[in-house]
Amino acid sequence: MHKLSVIAAATALLAGCTMAPWYHRPEAPVSQTFPQGGVYDTQPGATSNPGQTGASDAMEAGAPNGAEQSARSANNAAATEIGWRDFFVDPRLQKLVEIALKNNRDLRVSVLNVDAARAQYQITRADLFPTINGVGTDTRNRLPKNLATNYPTNPYSVYNVGLQASWEIDFWGRVRSLKDQALAQYLSTAQARKAAEITLVSQVADQYLTMLSDDDLLKVTQDTLKTAQDSYRITKAQFDTGTGTELDLRQAQTVVETAQANLQAQLRARAQAENALVLLIGEPLPADLPQGLPLDGQNLLSDIPAGLPSDLLARRPDIMEAEQNLLAANANIGAARAAFFPKISLTAAFGTESLSLGGLFKAGTAAWSFVPQVSLPIFAGGSNIANLQLANVEKRIEIADYEKAIQSAFREVADGLAARGTYDQQITALERSTFANQRGLDLSELRYKNGVDSYLPVLTAQTSLYSAQQSLITARLARLTNLVDLYRALGGGWIEHAGETPRPADAPVDYGAASAPVAASAATAG
Repeated sequence: MHKLSVIAAATALLAGCTMAPWYHRPEAPVSQTFPQGGVYDTQPGATSNPGQTGASDAMEAGAPNGAEQSARSANNAAATEIGWRDFFVDPRLQKLVEIALKNNRDLRVSVLNVDAARAQYQITRADLFPTINGVGTDTRNRLPKNLATNYPTNPYSVYNVGLQASWEIDFWGRVRSLKDQALAQYLSTAQARKAAEITLVSQVADQYLTMLSDDDLLKVTQDTLKTAQDSYRITKAQFDTGTGTELDLRQAQTVVETAQANLQAQLRARAQAENALVLLIGEPLPADLPQGLPLDGQNLLSDIPAGLPSDLLARRPDIMEAEQNLLAANANIGAARAAFFPKISLTAAFGTESLSLGGLFKAGTAAWSFVPQVSLPIFAGGSNIANLQLANVEKRIEIADYEKAIQSAFREVADGLAARGTYDQQITALERSTFANQRGLDLSELRYKNGVDSYLPVLTAQTSLYSAQQSLITARLARLTNLVDLYRALGGGWIEHAGETPRPADAPVDYGAASAPVAASAATAG
């Protein structure tokens, strides 16, 4: 009895072990801190160079200063602790993000991939347990005459009904390694889904801001066209009365035609931006969307702390996805190693057996069998060796992918920090430049109307002002999209409100009434 207990304990111990290598997380191939100094130390909202006396005088004369806009504080909260409704204050944008999280087809595919990976893991895990089947057979046999003397008929039938059980004793951890691999792949898919969701949040915000910038560019172009048309009418009237030259007329016409062409380009860009937003949210823009804020009224959090690069390992789902893929490859090595060792399986059957169908279940018809089997690989054409080599190569590939994911995340955050430190001063300078160009146009028109200058200075001033206005809008858009992308790069966008308990990476998505069965199946698949 004592020996049986020892054997059972040894069997359980061996069944709980695998031949996978001990996992050691690779060292992060990046600096221990994000870049500092220079542009990285410039704080959001910083004022421009005090030596710009001319620009400062212009500001005192009434030029706007975008860098002096009020900014909300993140209160040192990490991006992962800031809900997207707290980061985005525009109610229209909040509604669009909400719609996208319910309707976006790419996100639905990501969630369904999680369900598929969960099911695959459950399939693989089931191999750890015995399988029991109800079996019924009718076997028709014919024996040689000299061997069939004890059988009433020849050929004859054997009827069998019973239970059959089979189990592979996982001494070397082959099945357990495959189970660990499937689990890691499932967790990797869940992290991929999480990355897809926070990316979708940032994509909707970026596209919405792009559409707002197109609206601003369209308005600037329309205003420029109107001014150019007014100037053209004045110039044409002067030419018709003989007080103006054809050169002035053609120069004024050039500005009008250029603005007309730009207007069509802006109308096209605006329509395409809306189409891109519709694709992201998965339905046409609803007519009852809340009133939104203009581009220069978007007040995003601009002081989210970056933390340390090591923080990204637990905040970035794409890095966690890459590590789970590495863990899966590591477990696969265990399965490849175990293939070199004997495979032990047990098969047993118990039931009733009779030569006639009516004789089943009668006394004396009980039958059973017990078949232990040991299979030792002797020659397989080198496939086991090749499988082990392949498993080791795949692990090295996953290590490289994991390190690259860390490096890419580090670069995204560093780029975002550099941009965050410089955009405010750039926008301040562009606002002052726009103000100066507007004053230059006003003075040029005044001198032209009084006959002091030709129309050429007016033409030059109009072109310069239009260019400055476009540059300012572009810079404002770039600043806002950089803040959105930095929020995503730091892992933000998974929770809806600050203080919420983060959902599991494999949490189901509520698609609404139209897709309730899909959401229900995702919720119950585990």
